Amino acid sequence: MAVSAAIAQDYPAKPLRIISPFPPGGSVDLVARMIAAKLPEFLGQQVVVENRSGASGNIGTEVAARAAPDGYTLLANTIPFIANAFLYSKLPYDPLNDFAPVMLVTSSPSMLAVHPSLPARSVKELLALARSKPGGLNYGSAGPATNPHIAGELFNYLGKVNIVVVHFKGGGPALIAAISGEVGIVFTNFAETSEFVKAGRLRALGISSAKRKSVMPEVPTIAEAGLPGYEFVTWHGMWAPKNTPRAVVMLLNDRLKKTMTAPDLAKRFEDRGLDVIASTPEEFAAHVQSEYKKWGTLIRERGMKAE
Repeated sequence: MAVSAAIAQDYPAKPLRIISPFPPGGSVDLVARMIAAKLPEFLGQQVVVENRSGASGNIGTEVAARAAPDGYTLLANTIPFIANAFLYSKLPYDPLNDFAPVMLVTSSPSMLAVHPSLPARSVKELLALARSKPGGLNYGSAGPATNPHIAGELFNYLGKVNIVVVHFKGGGPALIAAISGEVGIVFTNFAETSEFVKAGRLRALGISSAKRKSVMPEVPTIAEAGLPGYEFVTWHGMWAPKNTPRAVVMLLNDRLKKTMTAPDLAKRFEDRGLDVIASTPEEFAAHVQSEYKKWGTLIRERGMKAE
């Protein structure tokens, strides 16, 4: 306890690192870098993002789990943080017990988009095309258990279709594959996809939230466009290793809240279709527990596995 108190009293005395367990170009990396650029104003120390990608986020997440619990290593992650527990027979970390939740920072819908050559201009047309070609269409994923994979399998499950997943090593590579036509369909974060839709390199069919986004109001929700009940919202959180002093966790939460609600950064998040949440550690812990149950059910129903 004396050591923990001393750490908290002197904290922060050196730069922090945020581990992003995915390659550059995906939503986790984007959120981590936006925060890292602004957080030093409120924390008084530099913040560096370190990409440690591989195995659907497991490699970087394990690095964070094994880091010293001194508040100088944070993990940025999203749904694979808990979904991987259901796809991999053995994980090198326990998502519910090896980390201290710090903050649920943002949420964002995904966008269902297709290559312009695909003969589908609506969700209804895509479902009809998929039913006419069972197993003949494919969608790009950032890897097993990642957000695009889960969003795609939820579409298959509710739409009673079988669009085949093609896994890539991150959301950036999956998006590039869709733009090039290597895959016909992609479910990627709104922030990543919207610019390519505006440029005409992809065609947006719908967004995965319950309501349309004000920055692109012309794009319908997937539910209203032909698949009732479909809703998938990506979230991004920050964790510290287990046993990080409570005082340090609360200080980080306070500084992150100031960062997330700073008008200039809040506007940057809004422009990219990201909604600022800035939760308490307790609210984030409850959210993780809820998501663990929710996505565990879908993964079992669809028989999803990491290959």
